[in-house]
Amino acid sequence: MSPPALSHLLLVLSLLTLSSQSPSSPSSSYISIIISQTGLDFVKDLLVTKAISSLTPLHLPQIEKTLKIPLVGNVNVVLSNVTIYRVDVGSSYAKLGDTGVAIVASGTTCNLSLDWYYSYSTWVGPVKISDRGSASVQVEGMEVGLTLGLENRGGSLELTLMECGCYVKDITITLDGGASWLYQGILDAFEAQIGSAVENAITQKLGEGVSKLDSFLQALPKEIEVDDTASLNVTFVNDLSLKNSSIGLEIDGLFIRNGKDSGPKNYIKTSLPSVSCTGPSKMLGISLDEAVFNSASDLYYNAKFMQWIVNEIPDQSLLNTAGWRFIVPQLYKKYPNDDMNLNISLSSPPVIRISSNDIDATVYADLIIDVLEAGDVIPVACISLVFHGSGSVKIVKNNLAGSVKLNDFSMQLKWSTIGNLRMFLIQPVMWTIIETVFLPYANSHLAKGFPLPIIHGFTLQNAEIVCSSAIIEVCSDVTLTDSFDLRQLLVSRSAFSYSFRDVPEITR
Repeated sequence: MSPPALSHLLLVLSLLTLSSQSPSSPSSSYISIIISQTGLDFVKDLLVTKAISSLTPLHLPQIEKTLKIPLVGNVNVVLSNVTIYRVDVGSSYAKLGDTGVAIVASGTTCNLSLDWYYSYSTWVGPVKISDRGSASVQVEGMEVGLTLGLENRGGSLELTLMECGCYVKDITITLDGGASWLYQGILDAFEAQIGSAVENAITQKLGEGVSKLDSFLQALPKEIEVDDTASLNVTFVNDLSLKNSSIGLEIDGLFIRNGKDSGPKNYIKTSLPSVSCTGPSKMLGISLDEAVFNSASDLYYNAKFMQWIVNEIPDQSLLNTAGWRFIVPQLYKKYPNDDMNLNISLSSPPVIRISSNDIDATVYADLIIDVLEAGDVIPVACISLVFHGSGSVKIVKNNLAGSVKLNDFSMQLKWSTIGNLRMFLIQPVMWTIIETVFLPYANSHLAKGFPLPIIHGFTLQNAEIVCSSAIIEVCSDVTLTDSFDLRQLLVSRSAFSYSFRDVPEITR
C-alpha cells in the first residue's frame, strides 16, 4: 500500500472516530459507535483503490557510486531523476490489536524510471570518457507495514507511529544505452542502493503522513454546529475499545447551546455497552441513548423555540368566535364574529421514552385563546394540554428520521375571563386542530431527520434500526457517494448539515 493510501486510510479511520477526550475518570457518554472488521476492510479497500495514484510520482534522492571495473579502472556512476511512477498492491489487510491498528500491504510492486551517467579517465592520457542513458526498474515482492497507536489524550485522538517498515525483495534493472560492460556493474552495485532508497522513501512518507494526520486531529473541533442555536457535543469520552474485530468508542452526544458552557448533565444515562450489531454482516453500529433526544428537547425549549401562534388552519371557521357559538356560547356573546388566535406554548420540554416496542413522547402545553378586537389581542382563556404520542423511526440518507401520531390527550382549564368552559365540547375541536395543524408540522420537521455522525462523502446503506430499553441502535453498511473526493475530508465543515430552522414556523 502506498504511503498516501495508508495515510488517507488512517485519516478516514480517525475521522470516523471524530474527536476524543480522555478524562481522569470515566465520563458519561450518550452515543457509542462500533466500526467492525468489515467496515475497516471496506475503508481500506476503498482507499487503496482511490488513493494509490496519490503516491506517484515519488522522487527518490540521487544515487552516486564509484565502481572498479577490470581493465577500465574506477568508473563514477550517477543515477538521477529516480522516480516511482507506478505502484500496484497485491493484497493488504488491517488488523486490530489491544494497542492500535496494524496495516500491512504485501505482494506490492512498483515501477521506477531513472537516468544514468558514467565517466572515467583513460590510462593513456588525460582523456575523460563518459556516456549517459536511461533505465527502468521493476520492484517486486515489496511489503509495507506500520502499527499505529490510538489513544485518548487531552480531548483529541492521538496517533502514535509505533512501528513502521518497508522491505524490498526483488529488483530488476533494464538499462537503455551505454556500454554492455557497464550493465553487470550497475546490477551488482545498485540493486541494494535502489532497494534501500525505495524502502527509506516509503518509510519516510509514512512517518510524515502520520505526523500531519496527528496535527490535523489535534485541531478537530469537539462541537459540531447544528444551527445558530445548538451544537452537538461530539467530544469523545473514556478510552477507545480496541478488539481483534472492532473499534469501539464513546462520545458525549448531547446537544449544547452555542456560545455557552454545556452545564451540568442531569440525564439518567442508560448503560451503553458495545453496540449489539457487531457481527461481520454490518460495517458500522451507532447506539443513541434517549438522553440525546431529550437534550435537544430541553435545549430548544429553553431557547424559546417551542411557542406558536396559530392564525390559519384548514377549517378557518374555528378561528372566529362564530365557529364556537355552540361550543362556548359566552365567548360568541361577548365577542360576536371576532377573529381568534390560538397561542400555544409548551409548559415543559417534551419527554421522549424509548422501549423495545415503541417510542413514546409526552408533550405538556398551554393553549391560550386570543380574541382579536379592534386591533387588540385579548386573552380570554387558558387550557392545559397533555399529549401522548407514539413514533417510528427510519433512515433517510444519513439522518435518523421519524414520524409521530397522536394516541390521546387530556385537557384542563387553567383560567378563564368568560366563565367556565365545557371541556368535553372543546375536546373534538382540539383533536381536529392537533390532527390538521400540529401533527403535520411536527412530522414535516421529523421527516428531515436527526443527523447521525457519518463523515461527509459516505452514505448509510441497508441500514437496520433496533429499539431496546432507552436505546436506538442503527446497524448499517456504508457506501461511497458519487461526488466523494478525499480532499473534501480536510475541508468539510461537519458531517451535520441539517438545521432545525429548515422547518418554517407556523407563523412569524
